[in-house]
Amino acid sequence: ISEREIANLEEVVKKQGGCVPSFLPLFPPEDPQADSSISPLPHLEAKIQQTHSLARLLTKYAEQLLQEYVQHQGDPFGLPGFSPPRLPVADLSAPGPGHEGLPVPERLRLDAAALAALPPLLDVVRRRQAELNPRAPRLLQRLEDATRQARALGAAVEAVLAALGAETPEPRTEPATAAIAAATATAGVFAAKVLGLRVCGLYREWVSRTEADLGQLAPEGPA
Repeated sequence: ISEREIANLEEVVKKQGGCVPSFLPLFPPEDPQADSSISPLPHLEAKIQQTHSLARLLTKYAEQLLQEYVQHQGDPFGLPGFSPPRLPVADLSAPGPGHEGLPVPERLRLDAAALAALPPLLDVVRRRQAELNPRAPRLLQRLEDATRQARALGAAVEAVLAALGAETPEPRTEPATAAIAAATATAGVFAAKVLGLRVCGLYREWVSRTEADLGQLAPEGPA
């Protein structure tokens, strides 16, 4: 996919408020009347290319979200040398040290599972930030956009897995999300800010990891 096509995709996403518009097909439609003798490889390559391009774009947006989040939390957030505690997030952790050694389909399955867990967590952070920073509309919008973007990228990765004939993640349950929502609501201001920072950081890590994993399958990536 060309740099111009990437720029066009970014422009469309920006015009839609940062979310992936419903009219923008992630994958080219497949003709049900097409000759079955035609190799499905071009369709698979197109799916991988477009999903990789989306992940690349959202990696940049995730970095912008994290920077915006830090800017609105006040001191000591953003100060040189500040190292916030790495609070655990229910049912979600950073990519493990052995992630890169796994087969690519297994990596993508883990990516898709993490992306499925992120939208409700990002929504919890957005609602808490609406209380703590009601005059930060751009931050709140970025969090809302990230919720939709994580869901869209996760669905696209699952579609790639299905096209590869690989197993897709099991649907997630909501109790863990309800638990973190309750914990965030009752947490002190500092703890709530740290937890939000952790969720935004995990979002960036998993989107970036997804981009790298898809790059292993993309035509221009390693074999």
